[in-house]
Amino acid sequence: MLTDHDIYLFKEGKHGRLYEKMGCRLAIRDGAAGAEFALWAPNARAVSVIGEFNGWDPDAHALAARWDGSGIWEGFVPGVARGQSYKYRVRSQHGGYEIDKADPFGLFSEVPPQTASRAWTLEYRWNDGDWMANRRARNALAAPMSIYELHLGSWRRGEGGRFLSYREMAHPLAEYVRECGFTHVELLPVTEHPFYGSWGYQTTGYFAPTARYGAPQDFMYLVDTLHQHGIGVILDWVPSHFPNDAHGLAYFDGTALFEHADPKQGYHPEWASYIFNYGRHEVRAFLLSSALFWLDEYHLDGLRVDAVASMLYLDYGRQAGEWVPNAYGGKENLDAVLFLRTLNEAVYRDHPDAQVIAEESTAWPMVSRPVYLGGLGFGLKWNMGWMHDTLKYMREDPVFRKYHHDRLTFSIWYAFTENFVLPLSHDEVVHGKGSLAGKMPGDTWQQFAGLRALYGYMWSHPGKKLLFMGGEFGQRREWAHDGELEWWVLQYPEHAGLRSWIGDLNRVYRAERALHEVDFDQAGFEWIDCADAEASVISYLRRTRSGEAIVVVCNFTPVPRPNYVLGVPAGGFWRELLNSDAPLYGGSGVGNYGGVEAAPVPAHGRMHSVTLTLPPLGVVFLKRED
Repeated sequence: MLTDHDIYLFKEGKHGRLYEKMGCRLAIRDGAAGAEFALWAPNARAVSVIGEFNGWDPDAHALAARWDGSGIWEGFVPGVARGQSYKYRVRSQHGGYEIDKADPFGLFSEVPPQTASRAWTLEYRWNDGDWMANRRARNALAAPMSIYELHLGSWRRGEGGRFLSYREMAHPLAEYVRECGFTHVELLPVTEHPFYGSWGYQTTGYFAPTARYGAPQDFMYLVDTLHQHGIGVILDWVPSHFPNDAHGLAYFDGTALFEHADPKQGYHPEWASYIFNYGRHEVRAFLLSSALFWLDEYHLDGLRVDAVASMLYLDYGRQAGEWVPNAYGGKENLDAVLFLRTLNEAVYRDHPDAQVIAEESTAWPMVSRPVYLGGLGFGLKWNMGWMHDTLKYMREDPVFRKYHHDRLTFSIWYAFTENFVLPLSHDEVVHGKGSLAGKMPGDTWQQFAGLRALYGYMWSHPGKKLLFMGGEFGQRREWAHDGELEWWVLQYPEHAGLRSWIGDLNRVYRAERALHEVDFDQAGFEWIDCADAEASVISYLRRTRSGEAIVVVCNFTPVPRPNYVLGVPAGGFWRELLNSDAPLYGGSGVGNYGGVEAAPVPAHGRMHSVTLTLPPLGVVFLKRED
């Protein structure tokens, strides 16, 4: 039952566990089995529960409004059994509005296109104790983090193109991700959504995993299995907007309850969806509870918060005159800033071993800096600037890349202003943008050599890594959610070679502290030569905290470069850890026969140098052997 303290925290926007008190909770009262219901609908004149247990009769089980002015309606309904469908019949005080709504706190839903909630419980016997006890080290900023982003409905399909269930995909997915060497998966939103084609970004069920792939316990099994294979799980979570489906949050009690009433503040023109009213305390508590719910109940290791820029700016996607300034005349959404800070403080307070990641595409300062320093409090932020500049550069014909060299080097100027993730996400392979392989110029050999070079550069650049499914083996067509990935192309050597390259990149990335330990400080990176635009070559050092170094050299032209002199930190033998042009990966085999001896010949301001053969469209990693 809701206590006075619950109501106080709810009204203050600070209640992070509303899912324990709101919605449908199976219970026994006075010896009768049934369910307790609680719904926030302050502008309703009457609310009743309808469902399988009462023949969907709106007059059978009315809820009573609480006396405290909270706007919460509650009551006990006998005869409700686990799995039965239900909705709320909401009769508004305004204009005779009457509608049937799904439960905003529903734990499980009917399979779309059906829209009712289902009475459910979340008991599950977890087997990931070792992971949970040690995940702080796996999610730390100094740890390797290589994220495989995927959409569950189109990763693999079953016979006849049917969806696989959470349980069916659990072991194949865990084994594949481990084979490829990724440390985490990031799931496009699994929160319930009526339109499959929204990929989950038009959410209606903020506390329910989509029923398309099974029950809540089945999703728990998927997370559990990934954890047992040593793989973290991040959920793409969408507190920025919600759809206008009649059964959802929009116009919930005949008024703009979850959204702003003014369309200049409450309606998103680009996405045809509603914007949460972050200035309303109860809405903040609802979203805060959703975030903590997935971490509490589903053992998730992090949240990737979608479309943060759209939350921060009142003029996002709007022209002059289409938005309302804040109290100081600015375009910053101060209520959203308060919510995001509250969210991050709560998550890191209750789950200090998890991460909250911002998809934020602007230069808003201190996104991944603590709240007490004036930041938004995120742990990590997507580096959209790096992504755009790098893909623009890689699209250029290699003949002209020397004129665009600054697109490669510019990212280091700001690389340490935030805790960045380098994303090559789903957004880059949809809506006519083509596949990553298709963005590379040249013939098939050059395209795949270019992809290998891109990944080598990405995996050695400061920042954590994220790659969308299909990118690891060079899928040719852009992503389509109505089918599965082009797994059949792995029969071809260029595709199989690329996946082997990703596997070895991840192996070396995880094994070598220099490549991940100091991602967010200048001490972890040092240019050797950033100015060789004529050859389209860049070279740099990645360092550990103790100063151990790995040399990385990237040649972005299809021309081998023999006798390339490069200054290195010390003499001795520099072993070739990785070479993207190795025949194993589909390359031409140009390289340095396993390594080179440094000579006492000054170069690039250093007392020793090596003379390398740079492979065409190739990346080479070198490490000094003691």
